[in-house]
Amino acid sequence: MVYLTNEEYEMLTFFERTPDLVCIAGKDGFLKRVNPAVVNTLGYPEAELYACPIESLIHPEDREFTRRERIELLNGKALVNFQNRYVAKQGNIIWLAWTSIYFPDKEIVFAIAKNITEEKQIEKQFEEKYSKFKSLATHFKNSIEKDRKYLAVELHEELAQLASVVKLHLEDIYVRERELPSSAKSRIEHALAASKLLITAIRRISFSISPHMLDDLGLNETLRWHCKEFSILNGIPCLFESAYDEENLTREIKLDFFRICQEALSNVMYHAQAGNVKISITEEAGHIRLVIIDDGKGFDEHKIKQNPGLIRMRERAASVNATLDINSEIGKGTSIAVRIPKT
Repeated sequence: MVYLTNEEYEMLTFFERTPDLVCIAGKDGFLKRVNPAVVNTLGYPEAELYACPIESLIHPEDREFTRRERIELLNGKALVNFQNRYVAKQGNIIWLAWTSIYFPDKEIVFAIAKNITEEKQIEKQFEEKYSKFKSLATHFKNSIEKDRKYLAVELHEELAQLASVVKLHLEDIYVRERELPSSAKSRIEHALAASKLLITAIRRISFSISPHMLDDLGLNETLRWHCKEFSILNGIPCLFESAYDEENLTREIKLDFFRICQEALSNVMYHAQAGNVKISITEEAGHIRLVIIDDGKGFDEHKIKQNPGLIRMRERAASVNATLDINSEIGKGTSIAVRIPKT
């Protein structure tokens, strides 16, 4: 057994008065001395604390990683803010945050711990509330997407088909009725052109509301097609590149990535006055990174933080635990980057 001199014990008088838990443990894994805070917090009499190995007081789920940290401590690595759980005499769980130093010449460990049980309970309550709200947000988001999908199907299957029927009848009238006056033919030609535009618009709006291609062809092909359509409709070249495994993204994340791209391209179309846009998805250091860059007029980030489009993008990213960074400078374009851990 290792003994300390009276002078060395006298040096601990100050520590015995502290509300923090202070103890001295031997290399053998048994407590040699504890202050009153240890007894009051854990509820064991001193004699019982000295008689049992420290590991027996630790919560069973925390014993293995505590054992590993203790080995490193004995090898010279100081332990700072190491957190683990203990089972008190009454069976309640106590969270402690330790700072420990090993003195090899005495073969003792000097350790101070703070009782962080209350903070951990608050943290747990917060995590439970966060999980609840996140589940609700996911539910509402899925519900909205379901409604969007229904509306998109109705647009595509019903309105687009009705517009196609009208177009067919107009074409039939135009071909068959050769003796129609020129004014009537001119109006039919205008109506035919309008019906073609109507069908195209319905299909474009249907895709914008709910990208049905996402489930059939995946995120890459959907964004590639969307970029092509964007270029054709707006005359702004839009390049899409990808270098990642799409299987690392859930359907929810794919949908949010698409919506963020959709929002970003909408901002480019209406505000950026850009000459080029590039969308890329890459894999780096355990993360998937989506980047949308344009060479438009840019903006002052501090002045338009409350822009609805930027808010929607931030909310989308936050809903899947992704980080979103927006960098823009007047006259130097805009860069939007979304970073999410691989699932």
